[in-house]
Amino acid sequence: MVVVGLLCSSAAALALTAPGLVPGLGTPRPPAVPALPVPTPVLGPLAADAPTPSGSGLAARLDGPADAVPGRFGGVVVDPATGQTLWERDPESQLVPGSTGKLLTAAAALLTLNPTDTLATRVVLGPDPGTVVLIGGGDPTLTALPPGEATVYPDPSRLTELADQVEKAMTAPVRRVLVDTSLYSGPTLAEGWLPADIPAGYVAPIEPLMLDGGRIDPALQDGPRITDPALAAGRALAGLLGADPDDVDTTTAAPGAQRLGSVTSASMSELVEHTLRTSDNVLAEVLARQVALSRKSGSTFTDGGAAVLAALGQAGFDPAGTVLVDGSGLSTANRVTPRLLGSVLAAAAAPATGNGDVEFLRPVLTGLPVAGGFGTLDDRFTPGGPAAAGRGVVRAKTGTLTGVSSLAGVVTDSDGRLLVFALMSNGDSASVVRPKLDAIAAALSACGCR
Repeated sequence: MVVVGLLCSSAAALALTAPGLVPGLGTPRPPAVPALPVPTPVLGPLAADAPTPSGSGLAARLDGPADAVPGRFGGVVVDPATGQTLWERDPESQLVPGSTGKLLTAAAALLTLNPTDTLATRVVLGPDPGTVVLIGGGDPTLTALPPGEATVYPDPSRLTELADQVEKAMTAPVRRVLVDTSLYSGPTLAEGWLPADIPAGYVAPIEPLMLDGGRIDPALQDGPRITDPALAAGRALAGLLGADPDDVDTTTAAPGAQRLGSVTSASMSELVEHTLRTSDNVLAEVLARQVALSRKSGSTFTDGGAAVLAALGQAGFDPAGTVLVDGSGLSTANRVTPRLLGSVLAAAAAPATGNGDVEFLRPVLTGLPVAGGFGTLDDRFTPGGPAAAGRGVVRAKTGTLTGVSSLAGVVTDSDGRLLVFALMSNGDSASVVRPKLDAIAAALSACGCR
């Protein structure tokens, strides 16, 4: 009883000297926090019966802004639910697309390759004792950064993991690393590319073996690139294995050579999304080569462009008049019509109808940048500007070269109807043209236009 009494008196003393431990004692209670308001959804599911804009309504809204676009201009607006073209301006004009050409490469990759496929980088036993061969499989996401350190790529493959596998498989020290780039053939720079594009960060020489897309800084999307990506990857592996980095050279691995290790990229659908979201030129070129290799039509720039068009034609698109000398749209020698861009996007956005539909093209849509949100549209459609109405609603692929501006994607109008658009201009400064293209896309988002 004495012990119980002491405990009770101690608890009472604690309650009186420790404010807040016992309700009603010590300092006053803090004021009640008011309940937060229930958020109102801004973007909800699209209504199946949303009204379709009329051609005359769209013309009344878009013809004026289209007239104001300088240079040679072409464009289309398509209803993906019906495939009907609702508005057009010179839709068959063959224009330089810039990076909107990546839409064609991405669609061809999804039409040709399994979306769960990956790109593998392997190491096999070399021809001499203590020699290993690093074989490029087309994966530009391979990085020498250790696990846990991020690069610009989603779920990159790790050279450190590959080195660990090789060390475990080897029974003797590795003295020399060789690299095999035989998967690709032909020049490493496409027609219309400039050597200055490499230090400017637009692209690296296209080889099937590289680290971080050839970037000097693995975390910088558009940072300067190197001129010898395959040999640089070999030198990095040599350093990890304790071999001489200055003794790396090229070779062709012997068929059936013993495999010592392998690492793989993210899935093809993830690579497609990243290509479109960030407008990654190197990754787009890899996708074009993979389409060509899958179709057994070669592995050069020319082969990649031809394979992309062949894949689109086989799927029912009309690529007549289209010229692709690369897969990224970096070359000024490319020619694409607004009609083709619109038809590819319309197919990707079409409602699912059964086993024969094109749902596998959906990553084309999910990879599109969002106006004012992320990707290459994150700094456009600014609040208070003439295109502010499209902020968060327009999803589109951009395209910009000297004298080239294009924008192609999807938008939901004010009635909840999903529309596809493709807008292209050649001949004037991007700083002048881009705001005008943004304004047209924003006008669609604010349009009932019936």
